[in-house]
Amino acid sequence: MPFLYFPEDKTAYLPAAITLIIFMAMAAVTMYLFYKKSKKDEQAFNEKYENSIHDASESVESK
Repeated sequence: MPFLYFPEDKTAYLPAAITLIIFMAMAAVTMYLFYKKSKKDEQAFNEKYENSIHDASESVESK
């Protein structure tokens, strides 16, 4: 088998193309889920620490 093999029958590329499309779609879905989770975590972090900073600044101002 030569180093570079290009089949005459172009239907031999079909399984590779289908596999590529499936994996690209799965990668896109995974990135979307990571993005969604990251935004949710960021919002929870901001809600948790924004209240703490606000409470601390009020106690400093009241002194």
